[in-house]
Amino acid sequence: MQPILVMGATSGIGAAAVREALSRGLSARAFARGAAKLPSETGLEVFAGDARDPGDVSRALQGVRAVIYALGIRERLAMLWEPETLFSDTTRVLLDAMPAAGVSRLVAVTGFGAGRSKDAMSAIERAGHRAILGRPYADKDRQEEMIMASPLDWTIARPVVLTKGPASGRFRVLREPGEWRNGLISRADVAVYLVDAVEQGLDVRRDVVLAR
Repeated sequence: MQPILVMGATSGIGAAAVREALSRGLSARAFARGAAKLPSETGLEVFAGDARDPGDVSRALQGVRAVIYALGIRERLAMLWEPETLFSDTTRVLLDAMPAAGVSRLVAVTGFGAGRSKDAMSAIERAGHRAILGRPYADKDRQEEMIMASPLDWTIARPVVLTKGPASGRFRVLREPGEWRNGLISRADVAVYLVDAVEQGLDVRRDVVLAR
């Protein structure tokens, strides 16, 4: 079985997506700078690489069935004023490399408040979000625009506020903008949706919000 490439596989949602895929007996290729440190497991391939490096990304894409993009940044005080380009830079590299590798399915994690979902926030939510996460989310906006303009079979998944809880199976996939709202969801539940989206072909060329 061809593996699912998980970008950002060593922490957060990416690590949860790897665990979810392996728990289903699927194969996963874990892509991250520190992927070599991951323990050996049945069905797991590790690929240490830089998501900004076209060569690394092209090699990681060989022979995969789909990509789950779950890269994140380390929260730090400087993100209040430093420009952020990780999401758009890495997405540009990925979108260029996927067609050449013959891979069309992309499930990308951004976040509630990115792209069209910012309109679902209240004025107070928008003000707080912009003050703290304005620069990273401006880059997520750019990332979403690039994905939506691509010819790939993409899905954009925007989880709300993340928790460390286990998978509950009680989360909702909010597909219509009128339903979009803030809330809580565990990383494990997000991972369930991401793998479901690959396995079941959910929400192709759609942007959704994930919440309990």
